[in-house]
Amino acid sequence: MSDYLASRPVAAELEAVGRAIAIAEETGCALHIVHASTAAAVLRVAEARAHGVDVTCETCPHYLLLTDEDAERIGALAKCSPPLRPRAEVEALWSELLAGTVPLVASDHSPSPPDLKEGDDAFAIWGGISGCQTLRSSLLAVSESRGLTLEAVASLTSVAAAGRFGLAGKGRLEPGFDADLAIVDLRHESMLAAGELLYRHPHTAFVGAPLRGRVVRTLLRGQTVVEDGTVAPGPRQGRLLKPR
Repeated sequence: MSDYLASRPVAAELEAVGRAIAIAEETGCALHIVHASTAAAVLRVAEARAHGVDVTCETCPHYLLLTDEDAERIGALAKCSPPLRPRAEVEALWSELLAGTVPLVASDHSPSPPDLKEGDDAFAIWGGISGCQTLRSSLLAVSESRGLTLEAVASLTSVAAAGRFGLAGKGRLEPGFDADLAIVDLRHESMLAAGELLYRHPHTAFVGAPLRGRVVRTLLRGQTVVEDGTVAPGPRQGRLLKPR
């Protein structure tokens, strides 16, 4: 794993981000950088925005909660690209997130069968760290120690995405917006167990991680669709969302 980590240094990420920004600036297109793992990449995006480039970025929970040492300890399940970074990079990324320079935190995915997430050859192992199931609860688990407010968690995981991708009626609790709500019991704390994973291929580097907050009720446009883990009876109400 150490060779894989070393093969994708911060400089490589900055080069990729810089090239993408240059193309966006030249063509006038909108650009969104995913998987920003370093403060330097985030600052490069912020600098470009200040100069009029329509560019934003996001990071993932594993870049905030795991380090290169965790990658060495966990092994194959912790392979991702960009790779997990040293503690100093993680702390610098947190500083930018708390300063508001990182507008959005989104989950990664790793839809690989388990056998593709095994082995000692880090270059051959499937990359990605499944985090959809634990995105909100993993952030809430560290929110108080990190000085991250509940409003900030909501913005990072909902408001910012709806705004950036033009999802009309989504992301806010205001008149005229859809009443899409997740009611969370913040008193609930636990450690993620492998048997609790709901992915088709249930594997993630977050097994054993602390979680906070249990969703007790989910509403879609004001209608309860899940309560206490049980899907409400009746016809499904999902619909395709397109940028406005």
